[in-house]
Amino acid sequence: MFKKTDTSVAETSVKRSSSPAHTLISRDTEVIGDIHFSGELIIEGRVRGSIFAEDASESIVRVAEKGTVEGEIKAPSAVVNGLVQGNVHCSKHIELASKAIVVGDLHYNMIEMVLGSEVNGKLVHITAEEGGAPRLSDNTKPAEQLDLANSDTP
Repeated sequence: MFKKTDTSVAETSVKRSSSPAHTLISRDTEVIGDIHFSGELIIEGRVRGSIFAEDASESIVRVAEKGTVEGEIKAPSAVVNGLVQGNVHCSKHIELASKAIVVGDLHYNMIEMVLGSEVNGKLVHITAEEGGAPRLSDNTKPAEQLDLANSDTP
């Protein structure tokens, strides 16, 4: 009646491996060295090293309000509400919350900045050739190139 079969154990392990991994660096933790991860990385403590996402499609870095990163971040998506001292590269989306401070260049495809966030560096938009999503206006001419002087409409 309550017999456990090998197939149920195999199905459970498959389900676990297909779900994204979550990694937490807690408030009282300091990591010295580079981090390579997939899934979700939540930083509430301090990281002295670069952060690289292994899974290019679904990975996300979250730097909490008291979290700090002293190094480069390369991930598809990031949410920053703490301090990042280094360049940030996000091929999909980055969100800078109200207490975010980025000291370095920010390479992004889509960006969301809340009032109060700071970027002390360059904002560099990633084009489709550099790994970002294609823009809607890529196939259209800029307004200056349009011949509006010869149009018949007032």
